[in-house]
Parts: sequence; C-alpha cells; structure tokens
Amino acid sequence: MTNKLFIGSLSYSATDLQLEEHFSKIGKVLSAKVITDRYSGQGKGFGFVEMSTEEEAKKAMKELNDTTLDGRNIVVKEAKPQEDRSNRRNDGPGSIRW
Repeated sequence: MTNKLFIGSLSYSATDLQLEEHFSKIGKVLSAKVITDRYSGQGKGFGFVEMSTEEEAKKAMKELNDTTLDGRNIVVKEAKPQEDRSNRRNDGPGSIRW
C-alpha cells in the first residue's frame, strides 16, 4: 500500500484546490493534482492525491470513495505505479515515421 491515491469520475471542471479541500477532511494532503488536457487545459476526469501517511490514504479510500465532489460521485483507489512509456509508438495524426 502506498499513500498515493487515484481519483476517478471527477467533473471536467474540478480543480486541484477542490481535491485538496475534499481530502484534507481525512488528514494532511501532500499533493492534489487534477490531470488536464495539455492543449485545452480542461480536466480529463481524474487526478491524484498524496496523503501524508498510508493510514490516512486507507481512511480516505474507505470514507471518500463514492462521495460527491463538484456534483459527481468520485472513485477513490490506490494509485498504481506509472507504466514506462518509453517504448510507446505514436502513430496518431501528425506523427512522423522515417
């Protein structure tokens, strides 16, 4: 178990501050970040919160999962380690292949 949490089903207008305030009811929040589209700046519907201890993270999962934030019922789960993206191919629009 880690103290980093994945937060899903966020509204697209949710902010880092809203996340931090919602999770600070449980304990000390080290970081709160809504993931946004790099071009539009709009939220992608998920984010991450890091609590100060593993115990607080467990408590947040138990007490804040399926609670309402900005009009949506959120999902709170343990964050998984980020996968290595170095071997990904980008064959999308605008990609160049030599």
